[in-house]
Amino acid sequence: MTHDAEIDARDLLCPLPVLKARKGLERLQPGQVLRVLATDPVAVVDMPHFCGQAGHEYLGMTEEDDAQVHLIRRGIP
Repeated sequence: MTHDAEIDARDLLCPLPVLKARKGLERLQPGQVLRVLATDPVAVVDMPHFCGQAGHEYLGMTEEDDAQVHLIRRGIP
């Protein structure tokens, strides 16, 4: 899937990957997609939870080069 912006949150621990994703999403327009790279094992739980709470669409997670790749579509504020 294509994305409009990317955040590299590898080697950061909770809550930093989610905080960086939140700031990254603020710079996007509704409907645009953010790709977040993370290595924190808790991010697998935190990212979908954050999206549900903040009104963004969590598109899923894959693994690439020992990192999690989270895709998030910005919701309408």
